[in-house]
Amino acid sequence: MMRVVVLAGLFALTANPAAAQALCGDRDEIIKHLNQGYEEAPTGMGIAANGGVLELLTSDGGSWSILITMPNGGSCIVATGDAWEDIKRIAVKKPNV
Repeated sequence: MMRVVVLAGLFALTANPAAAQALCGDRDEIIKHLNQGYEEAPTGMGIAANGGVLELLTSDGGSWSILITMPNGGSCIVATGDAWEDIKRIAVKKPNV
């Protein structure tokens, strides 16, 4: 239930561009907050087309967050949710041509 309240607050912040700045900050502080508040830790990462580092943080309880850190050093939470499940990656076979 608490996650829903936080998510509602995040959506309210994004409706006001000035307040949306609250979703951004120092990467280490954001990671610390997500770890202490939701027991989330980084479990995956990749480089986005715009040069940003995208990180997936998950918890054993199923909560998850996506954090992007831009080349200029700014970090923002871009998505959060619940019911995360790891699934085994299955190789896709190429069709015979």
